[in-house]
Amino acid sequence: MTGVADPFAVRRPVLSGTWFKTPITKRLVDYAITKAPVAVRFPDGTVRGHGGEGAPELEIVRPKVFYDRLSHNPKIGLGEAYMAGDWRAAPGSDLGAALTPFAERLTTLIPERLWKMRAVVDKRIPESQRNSIEGSKRNIGSHYDLSNEMFAAFLDPTMSYSSAMFDPATDFAGQDLEAAQYRKIDSILDMAHVGSGTRVLEIGSGWGALAIRAAQRGAHVTTVTLSAEQRELALGRIAEAGLSDRIDIRLQDYRDVRGEFDAIVSVEMIEAVGEEYWPTYFGALDSLLAPGGTVAIQAILMSHARMLATRRSWGWIQKYIFPGGLIPSLQAIDDSLADHTSLVRSDRLELGQHYAETLRRWRHRFNETWTTVSHRGFDETFRRMWEYYLAYCEAGFASGYLEVSQLQFTRRPA
Repeated sequence: MTGVADPFAVRRPVLSGTWFKTPITKRLVDYAITKAPVAVRFPDGTVRGHGGEGAPELEIVRPKVFYDRLSHNPKIGLGEAYMAGDWRAAPGSDLGAALTPFAERLTTLIPERLWKMRAVVDKRIPESQRNSIEGSKRNIGSHYDLSNEMFAAFLDPTMSYSSAMFDPATDFAGQDLEAAQYRKIDSILDMAHVGSGTRVLEIGSGWGALAIRAAQRGAHVTTVTLSAEQRELALGRIAEAGLSDRIDIRLQDYRDVRGEFDAIVSVEMIEAVGEEYWPTYFGALDSLLAPGGTVAIQAILMSHARMLATRRSWGWIQKYIFPGGLIPSLQAIDDSLADHTSLVRSDRLELGQHYAETLRRWRHRFNETWTTVSHRGFDETFRRMWEYYLAYCEAGFASGYLEVSQLQFTRRPA
């Protein structure tokens, strides 16, 4: 299982662009290159961009195919071109650092009059990616059921696949990732007031680290996941920690949970809910929360204007990494709470730059350990896909285009 949708379409050079699309795309890409302090090198030896000495450098390996891919769909074609090897970071340059200047200038890389015409080339999100109960199981499985061994190769020992929280008093680069992940977990458990005797619901189990930490505080934990692979490994980790009597880990959709909980926690799961189901998700939090209880979630966020502009379009991340995914805005969350629940946001902790560092660590570790998992059927196209995904996300957080926050919800005063 490679996890790559139609990989042969990625590998095969696409030379069927119409006679007018590719020249226009070339002009737009060349214009965008001039806007960022990055050097872009071409096979004929020419270098474009205004990156000075020491600036990140990219190489366009196959210009004709590169421009043609982008002409078919700019949002998807750039990532597919990287997967196919049409472009790359130059030796000695870091891919995440090279992409960050472009992410910082994302809304100005293309002239505004053309940016407003993006709907002409945008593709709609496929109906098959709707997050119905069956659709959610399929979407989650396509990512999280790839291979526990692969995830273990690049994650820290907690197996936390979400932003860590580094100590802001010192340089992030010198800090231990495992300690930073425990700091994140403790922060969200503190935000939800989890302690001895607390009845906790976790939506999105991951590989069990948060549930184990909550149980070690004396809580009774119900945690639900749609990933059979994650649950299998988490069960073993829970048993090894001697906490099987305190943690009930279920292969269950959050919409099927019943009961009453003093604390509800969920780490970077809302991105997989889908806008259509936000009222259902927040309604579930409201109905399952006991009187006086607290909800704490960790959520990736984007600005409301950007969310509105992109929420209907199908991007590279949705095609290859997270089918059915949509990043909300803080306003969208607040609006959903106000319209569909008795909850209100009562606290927020921002972790954007922490995520950029977390992703940088994952990407370097992923490449360093690649040979240990490549034998499991993952090919070079898959490796480049994941390298690009991690660098692309890193650039989003490093530039401030994306944010991630821990959010606390409590009941609205009567």
